[in-house]
Amino acid sequence: MATIRELKSALRETLEARGVLGQLKARIRAEVFRALDDESAPRPPLSHENLLTNELIREYLEFNKYRYTASVLTAESGQSEVPLVREFVASELNVAEDSSAKAVPLLYGLLHHFLSSKGEHKGKLFLRGSAAVSSQEPHGHRNAES
Repeated sequence: MATIRELKSALRETLEARGVLGQLKARIRAEVFRALDDESAPRPPLSHENLLTNELIREYLEFNKYRYTASVLTAESGQSEVPLVREFVASELNVAEDSSAKAVPLLYGLLHHFLSSKGEHKGKLFLRGSAAVSSQEPHGHRNAES
C-alpha cells in the first residue's frame, strides 16, 4: 500500500503534468490579493498611456491563458473588467492590421514590427518620456513631493 508521502507526490506530479497546480496557485494568490486589497481606498485614475499599456498586457495574458494573472492586473490597476475594443487600442497606437494579425495579441504584432525592422534602420528608435508617465510615479501621477 502506498504511503501518504507517495500519494502526495503522485498527486502533485499529476496536477503539475495537467497544468492544474500552477492554475491553483495563481488562483489562490489572486484570491488572497482580493481579500487583502482595501477596496475603499481611492485609486488614482489611470493615465491614457497606462490604460493602453495595461490593455496590451491584459490581451497578451488572456491569449496565453494567464487568466488569474490578468484578473490580478485588472484588480490591482483599477482597469475596467471589460476589455477595451481591440480596434480602438490599435487606432490609439496608430496601428493598421490585416486579418491575420488579429489572431494574435497586438503586443506580438508590435514586437514583430520592431524585431523585423532591425536591419532596415541603421539607427535606433529614440524614445522620449511621456509627460503623463514617469517611472517614479505610479499610475502616471505626480506625488505630493513633486
